[in-house]
Amino acid sequence: MTHTTEFVPGIHVQGIAPPLRLADYRLIAFDMDSTLINIECVDEIADAAGRKAEVAAITEAAMQGVIADYKESLRQRVALLRGVPVAHMERVLLHRMRYNPGVRELVHTCRSAGLATLLVSGGFTYFSDRVRADLGIQFARSNVLEVQDGHLTGRMVDQVWGDICDGAEKRRTLLEVASLLGIRTEQVIAVGDGANDLPMMAAAGLSVAFHAKPSVRAQAQVAINSGGLDRLLEVVRP
Repeated sequence: MTHTTEFVPGIHVQGIAPPLRLADYRLIAFDMDSTLINIECVDEIADAAGRKAEVAAITEAAMQGVIADYKESLRQRVALLRGVPVAHMERVLLHRMRYNPGVRELVHTCRSAGLATLLVSGGFTYFSDRVRADLGIQFARSNVLEVQDGHLTGRMVDQVWGDICDGAEKRRTLLEVASLLGIRTEQVIAVGDGANDLPMMAAAGLSVAFHAKPSVRAQAQVAINSGGLDRLLEVVRP
């Protein structure tokens, strides 16, 4: 295993020799929950059903990689959301969801430098559509919660590309977007925090862990352990 070193306080690197140049990259892919935003949306939705602790425990195990089958873990969590009103999701979006520090700055700098932007989330379109539009992210893929009569059914809706955006789908989406844009994998940056981000991070030219789980920090080339997401610009300079 490559030795990890502290590049600057709060940022560890391995297998690279920073500073790198942002101009050498053409696509940056982001996880959403706990990466671009401060919450795990499924946990906060579960709060309305009085099941936040139960759902959060499954989420934590999935993010740590203790639960290997992400799809099944997500189905279990979504099933526990049955009956939650859509109005509660709106309250989560308005009152609990916040962007993590440095997110706007990093996305703006990457867009200004000509990088394409991609959001790939194991979360839900109810939130990712707002995040994508607000930040001006070009491409996005996430899961759709089924709604009937203004309440969640406890199920997700299949989409044209498949059923659930898990780690394998994140990787496939990253490679698909890169291919469509004529971008080589070594020109791609992937940013995440959980075990389901590892497949896309492994496929990218530069893998970045942001306040991540230990297993993700250990495998990432860049681990930002303190401060905001814009600290990536200390490693990959505009």
